[in-house]
Amino acid sequence: MSVARKQEPLVLLVGDILFFLAALWLTLFVRYAEIPNIALFYNHLTPFSVLFVVWVGVYFISGLYDKHTTLLRSRLPSIILNAQAINITIAALFFFFIPYFGIAPKTNLILYLIISSLLVLSWRIYIFPRFGVRNKQKAALIGYAVEVKELVEEVNNNPRYNLEFVTSGGIDTDAEFHDLKRRVENSIYSKGVSVVVADIKSRKIEGLLASLYALASPEGGLMFLDIHNVYESIFDRISPSAVNERWILENVSTSPKFFYNTCKRAVDIVGAVLLGIFSFIAYPFVFFAIKIEDKGPVFIVQKRVGRYNRIFHSYKFRSMERNEDGVWVGESTNKITRVGSFLRKTRIDELPQLWNVLKGDLSFVGPRPDISGLNTRLVEEIPYYNVRNVIQPGLTGWAQIKQDYGNIKQVSPQSVKDTRVRLTYDLYYVKNRSLIIDLYILARTIKTVLSRFGS
Repeated sequence: MSVARKQEPLVLLVGDILFFLAALWLTLFVRYAEIPNIALFYNHLTPFSVLFVVWVGVYFISGLYDKHTTLLRSRLPSIILNAQAINITIAALFFFFIPYFGIAPKTNLILYLIISSLLVLSWRIYIFPRFGVRNKQKAALIGYAVEVKELVEEVNNNPRYNLEFVTSGGIDTDAEFHDLKRRVENSIYSKGVSVVVADIKSRKIEGLLASLYALASPEGGLMFLDIHNVYESIFDRISPSAVNERWILENVSTSPKFFYNTCKRAVDIVGAVLLGIFSFIAYPFVFFAIKIEDKGPVFIVQKRVGRYNRIFHSYKFRSMERNEDGVWVGESTNKITRVGSFLRKTRIDELPQLWNVLKGDLSFVGPRPDISGLNTRLVEEIPYYNVRNVIQPGLTGWAQIKQDYGNIKQVSPQSVKDTRVRLTYDLYYVKNRSLIIDLYILARTIKTVLSRFGS
């Protein structure tokens, strides 16, 4: 069974409402440990029907009925969970300020949040695709050569995407662009292209996009997707070509997120105190291990770059022969000690930084802070590099769980090339940071550390 693309938003809407209803019934069943009678169900359905309308509006604002959500589903879980959190907050305020309905479902709302989130996620990710178009939609890809190559290799070789790039090309030079223009226009009819992925804000290809609009048939039309949004959705990082002054102004906000910042700081303080007390058990063992190996200092103090480029002193257990500033590991004869190798592998070397977390220099989650000397070099070589410093740095971050540095002993890149890639991950986090993403990063980090203990 297949659903025409124009009907997909309607099918999603009907499905969401049905699963809202199912979640309400299951919530009452779990809450009262019996099959809810009709009177109880309708007593809750009356106010919840009002909320359903509001919740659908929140879904609409969140982009959950946009066409691209049926093509690129990798970010659906975070979008849905964020929307659900907003919906439950609205519901709590609704019942608090309008006690007319005679129910105050505090426990019910918590249960409903869990159950409805699970049902809607299952509907959107697993059930709806079975009703969708099984054949991949033919697409044309227009962008810079490196990003085009990455997208073609990932999308065309992965069945999870409902796209296939049948024609693609770069716009790096005028010659390439002229040839690409001809091929894309021909592919609209010859290859049945129905989706165009391009930098829709680029003035360079305005004429091409206008001609493609004109070529689109009245029956089918063309769907236009922004290449930067597609790239970000697929690779969980910002496309390198997107990072410019305009992108920064549109996506990097320095205004405080009161609720998010308050919750994050509370977690940092409580976590730093609890882990700090527990970590004291390891201190004597680390002290004697380091002293037995080379009799050198146990701790090192590094100048690192924090939020708004403020310098702070970071405390760590020494894992190398000596402390150095402003050099890559490969540029120095400085070596990791045998004890230091274990400390890095298990992240024990970073336990003293819990003091930095408690002071507010660091958070548990955020872009990794650079050593000051190295930061000076990177700012000179990588455009917009210091944009990552508009938020508080962290012990672990999005780049650390997503980017492969090729060496599990390292938690930071060791070349300008790798650092350019890390910046795209850091900017993704700066743009999309939320409590959900922070919890995901922490969970992935714990999993990585535990797996290293096991090995």
